[in-house]
Amino acid sequence: MPQPQMYPKTDIVKRYEGNPILTAADAPVACRGIYNSGCIKNQKTGTYVMICRLETVAMKQFLWPADSDDGIHFNLRKEPIKMPVDNPAFLEYTGGMYYDPRVTCIEGTYYLVFACHSGHTCRLGLMKSKDLEQFEWMGFISSVDNRNGVLFPEKINGRYARLDRPNTSDGRAYTWVSYSPDLLYWGDSRHVLMTQDEWGWKKNGPAAVPIKTDKGWLVIYHAVNVMCGAQYVYHLGVAMLDLKDPSKVLARAKAPILSPETPYERVGLAYSVVFSAGAVVEDSGEVKIYYGGADTVQCLATARLEDLIDACYNR
Repeated sequence: MPQPQMYPKTDIVKRYEGNPILTAADAPVACRGIYNSGCIKNQKTGTYVMICRLETVAMKQFLWPADSDDGIHFNLRKEPIKMPVDNPAFLEYTGGMYYDPRVTCIEGTYYLVFACHSGHTCRLGLMKSKDLEQFEWMGFISSVDNRNGVLFPEKINGRYARLDRPNTSDGRAYTWVSYSPDLLYWGDSRHVLMTQDEWGWKKNGPAAVPIKTDKGWLVIYHAVNVMCGAQYVYHLGVAMLDLKDPSKVLARAKAPILSPETPYERVGLAYSVVFSAGAVVEDSGEVKIYYGGADTVQCLATARLEDLIDACYNR
């Protein structure tokens, strides 16, 4: 029997020492938590816009923008994103539950993909914006029992591309890639990341917007292992996908790049969760990774892009 593989004791991802960067106390309304937020850098202004998942004390969800000049210190706006509450289909297929937004800029337009939850299970919704101020509802873009949708930042072979995580029939759930001519109708779906036997065998879904590199699409993703038969533990991993065919996994780190260790990651509305929905690559090569801690607070970690790429092959 082969010996278990050993991993170098190097932390390529560094937690921001001022974590968490947003908590319920920062909200302009009474809420239980701010977490699992998407984030992007405005191409025109160079400022940062975070689309926060905000959960009220009545357990209702809002997508609430926050602004920052440095990507660290964020201020929530006075109002959340206006949702199409006069749309009967939106009301039926959300039930007031929409969450875990990811925001991607494609050809100058910002697209927001988020989970919509109702008695019909979960599906993906899509909004767009030219200025990250006003958002327009485009419609639902998946069938039932699907979540964690994130758009690639450019077309692949002439089509829009998306990663998501449908709940698969085996009950484990893993990442798929799909394609679309218009962002509304999707197909040609193929599985991408299978669950890992070592540390993420239960769930495996995309986190932030894929990052284009010379070696391929760098994808930060979440994966779950189960402790004591019941307790889910969420980790972050990193993988490299083929530039022309993202269903092909070129390399993947064998160990997590971030696991719940601190009190704000281990104790909250959920237990033992680090869950990312956004990352920003700076010109310096620094990657700001935005992640939720314990389904309660919004946190920040940083890494070097070159280290994340190297981890796919050597960690």
